[in-house]
Amino acid sequence: MRDDLRYPIGVFKAQPFSHAQKEKWLLDIQFLPSDLETAISNLDAGQLDTPYRDGGWSVKQLVHHVADSHMNAYIRFKLGLTENNPTIKPYEEGEWAKLSDIDTVPVNVSITLLFALHQRWVATIKGLSDDAWDRTVFHPGSKAELSLWQLLGMYAWHGKHHVNHVLALRERKKW
Repeated sequence: MRDDLRYPIGVFKAQPFSHAQKEKWLLDIQFLPSDLETAISNLDAGQLDTPYRDGGWSVKQLVHHVADSHMNAYIRFKLGLTENNPTIKPYEEGEWAKLSDIDTVPVNVSITLLFALHQRWVATIKGLSDDAWDRTVFHPGSKAELSLWQLLGMYAWHGKHHVNHVLALRERKKW
């Protein structure tokens, strides 16, 4: 674990395309639901309401955020695979984390959603040709074209990043 509580595994670093890296990131995507479920196992309501760092989201917000983010990721991949450099829709993740479903829906609903979503997502992208990873989407917020390869890496990192927020909190709190 790192000292910066915001980035327990460091910041995302782009990697050049390789079959070995692709297989690693695909496994990260495939196993994220299990990893997150394990990270939050046996946490009580008070623990789920604990922020992973001062000024950060609660564990509950974080779990729901991963589901929200990865739903968007799945759609972004589908758009990138079926359209020519489509503009993807940014969203206000901080505002989403304040919506009422975050407090009223149990985290296991988002975990269940992630299991189904990731099964579909991996099935969609696992057998892509090497050329397909070069397909792009346009992110208007960052004014950048992002390849599906970059998205794969970012979302593989994203899941591990948030799992490690929970694991680091558990370690600090001795839960």
